[in-house]
Amino acid sequence: MSGLNGRRILVVEDEALIAMLVEDALLEVGAIVLGPAATVEEALELFEAERPEAAVLDINLAGQASTPVADTLSDHNIPFVVATGYGAAGLPERHRDVTVLAKPYDPRDLILALERVCS
Repeated sequence: MSGLNGRRILVVEDEALIAMLVEDALLEVGAIVLGPAATVEEALELFEAERPEAAVLDINLAGQASTPVADTLSDHNIPFVVATGYGAAGLPERHRDVTVLAKPYDPRDLILALERVCS
């Protein structure tokens, strides 16, 4: 049984194929998927509507930084994992201690990372 079973996980990812892969991996371990959101606005709307317990966040959404989403998650003490092709160097100073998965990544690594930040 996964530590994500029954947890509401916000998925913020603008690449449809990756979003589907993340969604499938989360559903497979019993998580409740919120999203995926492809824009900062969609992500913040989902956050307000359903208050996630954790999140997977792409830091670059079609050229727009998702920093406002990361800030909101941090402000509410909601753990998140950043999945990005830019590495930790692309993160603002405030979020440098967040777990980063470099794209491409194995969905199992994502699940393990989320389980760690949620425990």
